[in-house]
Amino acid sequence: MRRPTVRAVAVLAVTAAVLGVPTVAGAMTHPKLIGTVGKNNAYKIDLTSKGKVAKTLNPVTYTLVIHDGSSIHNYELDGPHGKSWTFTSVSFVGTKTITLKLVPGKYKAYCSQHESSMFQHFTVR
Repeated sequence: MRRPTVRAVAVLAVTAAVLGVPTVAGAMTHPKLIGTVGKNNAYKIDLTSKGKVAKTLNPVTYTLVIHDGSSIHNYELDGPHGKSWTFTSVSFVGTKTITLKLVPGKYKAYCSQHESSMFQHFTVR
């Protein structure tokens, strides 16, 4: 059996890219979660997965995209075993992307400035 030449491998790689054939790197992307806080300065915070409010998630690594639309709110997350993350500060407005491994347990996403009314609970099983 003949081994493919470097040129043949290059032609196959270019053809796959042009045709949009998935590659190993594309197959290794993490599921995405979207966190939104203070859109149009609203007193609202949420975390969604595939367009639906996150209530129960799998224990895997996620790409978390936080959209912070207000300089009076922030986005924080508390998890099991005393873990906590501050993704945006109160003065921050913009988008941040984080890779985060969620382990089984109960979680709370919230705005630290308005925690009594701006929070969402979810579970990782």
